[in-house]
Amino acid sequence: MKKIIGILFLVCCLSGCVSSSWWGGAGDSITVHKGDTLYSISRRYNVPIKDLINANRLSSPYTLYVGQKLSLPTKQYHTVQRGESLYGIARMYNVDITTLSKINNLSTPYSLAVGQKLLLPASVSSSQATGSKVATAQAPASASVSNSAKSTSSAYVPTTPPAKNRSAKFLWPVQGTVISGFGNLGKGRKNDGINIKAPLGTAVKAADAGTVAYAGNELKGFGNLILIKHHDGWITAYAHNDRLFVKKGQKVSRGEKIASVGSSGGVTSPQLHFEVRTGKKAVNPRAYLP
Repeated sequence: MKKIIGILFLVCCLSGCVSSSWWGGAGDSITVHKGDTLYSISRRYNVPIKDLINANRLSSPYTLYVGQKLSLPTKQYHTVQRGESLYGIARMYNVDITTLSKINNLSTPYSLAVGQKLLLPASVSSSQATGSKVATAQAPASASVSNSAKSTSSAYVPTTPPAKNRSAKFLWPVQGTVISGFGNLGKGRKNDGINIKAPLGTAVKAADAGTVAYAGNELKGFGNLILIKHHDGWITAYAHNDRLFVKKGQKVSRGEKIASVGSSGGVTSPQLHFEVRTGKKAVNPRAYLP
């Protein structure tokens, strides 16, 4: 039994579910009962194991005893405002959007409603939470789109303020046919980029030089995704890839092969979903392509 719990704890850590603090400061306390473990308590109260350890200053092997008092951190929330997206809220509090979506049980297309309360990670200080705009009424934020055109609002990338204007054009990341354009697609759907149809395995190239901010497949609907932060603060996104040839933190040059076209994520045919972002704002890639 101890071995199983140890494995579950290790898997939880490795999977990233405790890589960020999800709760705030000291809150209610609970009493340990016979048979309780850190894992069972974390599941019962929906508190990450790491936060239980930190809040109670526990040390390995994390042995609990009957009658022991454990503190449960308090929760902090953000009230969604008009025009806000999950991506923008994550940037506001400098937290990872994957963590933010997980702790609020959100899935793509991450639609937000007027007045909706989002649980904030514990890494957010109370002063950050109270100092942010948390009480005004707002309309639902426009979310990403259907299976063939999803938005990377679902992936947080810390950015420096981008240049207001970009005179240099980005390269086309892949040669193919645009099958879904930028903007509203009707029935509440919105595409924050363009989708380019190309044969399976076609080279996907970096639209400009920069640093890989994300490379993985942890975000539902996007498949194998790459985000590149460029030197002027702009960001480009490449989704639905078959294979990735770069990793996070790697510097890439303009035109360098970073992936191959695939149909991973929420699409059924080989294509590339490509986005261009200035800060948190998605812009029409066609305006920045030759």
